[in-house]
Amino acid sequence: MQPLRRAARCLCKVPNRMLNSHVKIATAFILEAERACWCTPDNNRGFTRKSHTFLPKIFRKMSTQSSKERPENLQFPFLDDDATISTVKESKTLFIIRGLPGSGKSTLAQAIQDQYKDACKIISADTNKIIPAIRSSIPEDYSKLDEDLVDYCKRDISVVVVDDTHHERERLDQLFDIADKYQYKVLFVEPKTPWKMDCLQLKDKNQWKLSVEDLKKMKPSLEKDFLPVYYGWFLSKKSSENLRKTGQAFLDELGSLKVFKKESKYFLPAEDPKVKLDLTSYFAKRPPGVLHCTTKFTDFGKAMGADEYAQQEVVKASYGKAFTLTISALFLTTKTAGARVELSEQELLLWPGDVDKILPTDNLPKGSRAHITLGCASGIDPVQTGIDLLEFVKLEKAGNKGDDIEEVGGGKLQYFGNGMWMLLLSKKIEVKALFSGYYGKGKLVPTQGSNKRGSAFNPCTII
Repeated sequence: MQPLRRAARCLCKVPNRMLNSHVKIATAFILEAERACWCTPDNNRGFTRKSHTFLPKIFRKMSTQSSKERPENLQFPFLDDDATISTVKESKTLFIIRGLPGSGKSTLAQAIQDQYKDACKIISADTNKIIPAIRSSIPEDYSKLDEDLVDYCKRDISVVVVDDTHHERERLDQLFDIADKYQYKVLFVEPKTPWKMDCLQLKDKNQWKLSVEDLKKMKPSLEKDFLPVYYGWFLSKKSSENLRKTGQAFLDELGSLKVFKKESKYFLPAEDPKVKLDLTSYFAKRPPGVLHCTTKFTDFGKAMGADEYAQQEVVKASYGKAFTLTISALFLTTKTAGARVELSEQELLLWPGDVDKILPTDNLPKGSRAHITLGCASGIDPVQTGIDLLEFVKLEKAGNKGDDIEEVGGGKLQYFGNGMWMLLLSKKIEVKALFSGYYGKGKLVPTQGSNKRGSAFNPCTII
């Protein structure tokens, strides 16, 4: 400890203006370590268990300082917010960095690399010598880039960053298909530099020596926000897997109960009511590998109210940020199986005010429709899950709390009639999720991933 003490005291004599903040923090760290060691009975042995309590405080200070020192144009939740960083690390996320040449995309990509280190891979169009331009078709040069992207996705790399202008819809569709196939959530990220749309400045900053005219040709497609099919909270890989298993356990247990078998007529075809019912096969249509709770359907900006929703400050500030969703119940009807989500006050700020109704005259509490789809019966679209949940809520509001059937493994089972079952969880489930958007084409796409065969609610298609 003597050399550390001498080093710290020497540093303390150096004028403040000659030290950067990290050196100052290191000095404080050393002195704090010295005090912690010498105030315990085991001072001859250095650090003791009791002396460790100061360490998180020091590291928090260093982390906070680092965040404050980050330039404003590099301040994003996935770089600065601890909860978001943790959630990204246990997810599979494709960062699509978008912007004009010279706008700061590569600097942003490097900042992501610095934060996630070995868990991150960058794929750069510049590195692959692909010159940004207005083109009639996507050049073959992208094939090598996509080979690397697919390789990283097959290896389940947690964070994959694609650094390119991304001004062409055709090119974006190619990336969306890959994200769908390998069950990656997508985050669109644009530089926040003041000159990002200033073609005069970008002429001098871009490495390809593109002219102002060249840049202006690409600018229109990058000026407007690229809206998703829908916004929502997308669960981390770990949370998705855990919820799928919980949902599968619910189906297995419910299907084995005598009381359910007596009411199984609602799930069986009228022409063959004696057929054996297997709920896992019955709910054969699965949501994407990334389970999610939809907030707003925007249809790439074409849906009513899409732009108004996307331009809300709370939506912009929350994009790419982690949330912890609370699941209070699991439910099942003849059409869908899902999880009921209780939204916090902060999460309700992102919830549209016009979705909690089936009929225009319905007056249900805000957030009543919040759910996560776990499966759909044949011929049923996932949007039906939210409608089914609203039917439960309407019954509850009318005073029908359902018949208490029995206590099962996860909580209290209730039956509302007509094949409507709900499990009120004795212990609510918390899941980690990122607020983002789904940008896929919305058609069936085969999925691949590392899920083991036979695991709960394995995804078969993108719906």
